[in-house]
Amino acid sequence: MMPTCCPDQGSAAIPEKIGIIGLGLIGGALAKTIRRIHPEISILACDINDESLALAKQEGIITQGFSKITEDFARCRYLFLCAPVQKNETYLQALAPFLGEGCILSDTGSVKSSIHEDVKAMGLSPWFIGGHPMAGSEKSGFASATPYLFENAYFIITHDDTVQQKLVDEYRRFVASLGCIPIVMSPQKHDFSTAAVSHLPHVLASCLVNLVRQLDDDAESMKSIAAGGFKDITRIASSSPAMWQEICCANREQLLLLIDAFIKSLSEMKEEIVREDQPRILDFFQQAKDYRDSLPIQKQGPLPSIYEIYCDLIDEAGGIATISTILAANGINIKNIGILHNREFEEGVLRIEFYDSSALEHALRQLRKHHYVIYERP
Repeated sequence: MMPTCCPDQGSAAIPEKIGIIGLGLIGGALAKTIRRIHPEISILACDINDESLALAKQEGIITQGFSKITEDFARCRYLFLCAPVQKNETYLQALAPFLGEGCILSDTGSVKSSIHEDVKAMGLSPWFIGGHPMAGSEKSGFASATPYLFENAYFIITHDDTVQQKLVDEYRRFVASLGCIPIVMSPQKHDFSTAAVSHLPHVLASCLVNLVRQLDDDAESMKSIAAGGFKDITRIASSSPAMWQEICCANREQLLLLIDAFIKSLSEMKEEIVREDQPRILDFFQQAKDYRDSLPIQKQGPLPSIYEIYCDLIDEAGGIATISTILAANGINIKNIGILHNREFEEGVLRIEFYDSSALEHALRQLRKHHYVIYERP
């Protein structure tokens, strides 16, 4: 099955009740997105973390919270498995009695083949439609979830031939109503693709960080001068270690294929450097640049978007405070702000990061209105 991008083809039927199993970053973002766009939906959540449930209830995100799956989850139109990948099989057994024509089971895991195999073995395939929102964050937990995490993000849909097409169409329309862009592909194609563009990059980022950690001196010289390029390529190494341990094991076969392919590519590059083959080295970087520059920049991928700008700033007392005051006076929340001491690959001495694209655009207007020179992230 080739991947198919699915534009919206009609309004979505809005369900009365939805169940979310696992209220971490993705489950929390799903709940917050549904509450923001469809406030009339009753949202039930199950999580082992009582604090997450209490916070979600306090913020008015969920209607009810449970520490285990109960009969209350019956009659949900959609049940979303948002727990860690390797824990889903246990939840499948608990949810099985509720499935049927009135209930579609889905998930949000980044590995699809294994859960499809589990679902098939339990005879639940006719009511299971796999889902994977291609969005995330280096943070984890419900408190880090935002109601705009899925905005314009690809949402991959996987299913087998036993699912009625009308159910797939209904599910696709609901996903689209959340601001996502649905794409249909086979579980196998999904797992190989995400291994290449998501799972392998996380392994490589962590390998690079650990290499620098091991090679650094006692004064941490490398850590002190780490430039924007190093921080950009390794940012995702701050993601949940437990989650990536599970993903590596769950998508083991595809990831090993990609690691072997990467080692071969790296070895070839090493030989070109050894030979000082300047034309081949130039071609290597040119092809990478051309392909990277051709990537769509307006849509979220498996690596979360960064909403940041760089600003020229005169070295004077109160400079940062003035900018912070301008942004605060206009209701713009800052996620992070700091001086760049190594600007090898960056323009602007002050880096400001925001939570979403709307805050970034608002900040650009206000700072330029006050005649600051701003550089946007390419």
